[in-house]
Amino acid sequence: MSLGSKCVDFDETWSRLRERIDRVITLRKVDRLEWSDCFNDVYALCIACPKSLAKKLYDVTETHLHQHVQKLYKEIVSSDEELLVAYYKRWLEFSQGNHFLQWLYFYLNTQHVVKQKFSRECRERYASEDVMMTTGELGLEIWKTTVIEPLQSKVVHLLLDGIRLDRHGICTNQSVFHGIIQSFVKVEENKTKNQLEFYQEIFENHFLKATSEFYQLEVSRLLEENNCSQYMEKVLHKLHEEDLRSRKYLHPSSYGRVRQVCEQCLVIDQLNFLQGECKRMVEEENKKDLKNLYILLKSNPSAAETLLQEFQQHITKNAFEVIHNITGDNIPQEFVESLMAVHDKFSSFILTVFSGDHRFIGALDKACITVINHERSPKHISRSPELLVKYCDSLLKKNAKACSENEVENKLTRAITVFKYIDGKDFFQKFYSKMMAKRIIYNQSMSMDAEEAMINKLKEICGHEFTYKLHSIFTDASVSIDLNSRFIESLRDKNIQLDINFSVSVFQTGSWPLGQSAVSTLAIPQEFEKCIQQFESFYGSRFKGRRLKWLHHLSDAEVKLCYLKKTYIVRMSTYQMAILLLYKRADVLSYQEILEITNLSDEQLSKLIKSLLDSKLILASDSENTIKAGSTFSLNKEYSNKRTKFRISAVVQKESTQQEVQKTHASVERDRKAYLQAAIVRIMKSRKVLRHNILIQEVINQARYRFTPNVPMIKKCIEQLIEQEYIERTQNFTDEYSYVA
Repeated sequence: MSLGSKCVDFDETWSRLRERIDRVITLRKVDRLEWSDCFNDVYALCIACPKSLAKKLYDVTETHLHQHVQKLYKEIVSSDEELLVAYYKRWLEFSQGNHFLQWLYFYLNTQHVVKQKFSRECRERYASEDVMMTTGELGLEIWKTTVIEPLQSKVVHLLLDGIRLDRHGICTNQSVFHGIIQSFVKVEENKTKNQLEFYQEIFENHFLKATSEFYQLEVSRLLEENNCSQYMEKVLHKLHEEDLRSRKYLHPSSYGRVRQVCEQCLVIDQLNFLQGECKRMVEEENKKDLKNLYILLKSNPSAAETLLQEFQQHITKNAFEVIHNITGDNIPQEFVESLMAVHDKFSSFILTVFSGDHRFIGALDKACITVINHERSPKHISRSPELLVKYCDSLLKKNAKACSENEVENKLTRAITVFKYIDGKDFFQKFYSKMMAKRIIYNQSMSMDAEEAMINKLKEICGHEFTYKLHSIFTDASVSIDLNSRFIESLRDKNIQLDINFSVSVFQTGSWPLGQSAVSTLAIPQEFEKCIQQFESFYGSRFKGRRLKWLHHLSDAEVKLCYLKKTYIVRMSTYQMAILLLYKRADVLSYQEILEITNLSDEQLSKLIKSLLDSKLILASDSENTIKAGSTFSLNKEYSNKRTKFRISAVVQKESTQQEVQKTHASVERDRKAYLQAAIVRIMKSRKVLRHNILIQEVINQARYRFTPNVPMIKKCIEQLIEQEYIERTQNFTDEYSYVA
């Protein structure tokens, strides 16, 4: 074969080429040599000299294809076979033959047609698709205009009728139907845009209309014959069948549209019927019906709104019932574990029934927020923060019902779930810091690792600022352990013996919620004077300029009782120990003597004496245990107890819990006002000028991790800052503020 151009007899070459083209497009046998000769003939005509014959070849090929397709059209309409079968057979033959012809004309298509298609003139007209087509595209266009368009009415009618029968369970020839419908797509698949326009126009639109009409009739029958539960099951079955049917016959672009039409008829138009049963399903927690209803409604957010609201209200009602039924001695534990039981139940329910849909998780969250932050009245603040703190405290204390570390970790993680829903997280912070301080001060903490783990859990939710003081408490406790070790080493180096085991905890004044306690008036027992003097000397040498303030009312001691038949180890407060140590030097002491020696107040001493009388470690001079100025008290040398190690209740633990809660609430309210004022100043300093509503929203956004501020409180803080001249109203607008530098 010569690759150079040469003179070619067009008629002779075309005559030979046409005969073989006929065999190609009718799928008759063409051997390898003949195929190669055809390819060479096309090439020779395209590069013929003195002038290329490509255009002439293209024109005669177009004419020949027209003639061939017209012949096929006549065969289809005159065939004894069903119209759809006849069409499908000819289409299969032609589409494959046309594909082979595209390859046979490869050189013409790539070197002549494509260059013409992308010439400047053609590019200007390209949007209209009025450009030269490849032989493959040309063949499909001829099929569209010569076969499909004349037959479209009959063919589409037969297709729709066949699919209608398929809906009634009468089998159709799937391959024929699918092949014909795909031919509507195939004939325009090479267009640069709107490739599916022809398919949609001649078939899809008609199919969607027929589908709608079919299900409008079908839905009447279904409603008449079935209750809601049965109706949903049958609708789901119908939708599933229709999805399969779409995949059997249609182009993928139609799947969603068909589903939408079916759902409109079977679901959206019947919303009143479905939603009328929604409340009953939710109240009965009918998983099967609710799952079916969810599947039907999930694709339409507005339609699913009623189900969401009913579900949220049901959770709220359940949670309130559980909380109102709480009884017993351990209310904090019952409160948290009851809430978590409700949360676990409906979390599992959402996963099983609603496929973990985030909208239903949101409904669960809203219900939990409503219940946990419920206030009976403005004067009755939610107790949730306090109860949750007490629950955590019970877990973090030593011997917390003998729970393993893993059990404690799991329960604390669940407690954090409740914590996330609390609006008044600053209330929680106040209560928690007090409880944590008590655990550490009285050596009741299960472990410092558990304390740190809980702080880190809170930090993940609310950030570093929220847990700053808790971290400080933890750090002080850790530092105190190291400080005691160094103190003991210092004593050892100086060869000093204290004669008693002595341990000190040193706290930063600003971090520990210890209140503004007055300096203790207790006259230190002489047994402890050396210990205190040595520690003050040690501490002063290490930390110049720091001053220690001894908090004896927060201290305790282990006292070994060796004067009885059995030896007992008793844990008591420092004040109680100071009184008991007086009996080392006297068997009987009067109230007045104890008062003068200890230097305690009359109120303090009477409570301490009562606690020792209640424990029976000392006895009053009269049988009624009267405590007055003239009373005398003696050591009970006949004391007996089954336990050799026990604790005497500290007086501080008998103070009014309600009073402490009220003080905490008042403290939080003060902190909130200060926080809001600081937030307003920060925002205004950054933004300089802000409208009222925008400022309110930004303050709420900043505060949301600590508490949910109410608008009146923010407004009051704004007014106070205006009075203090931190901000001012602008002259242009009454609802606009500017920062005063």
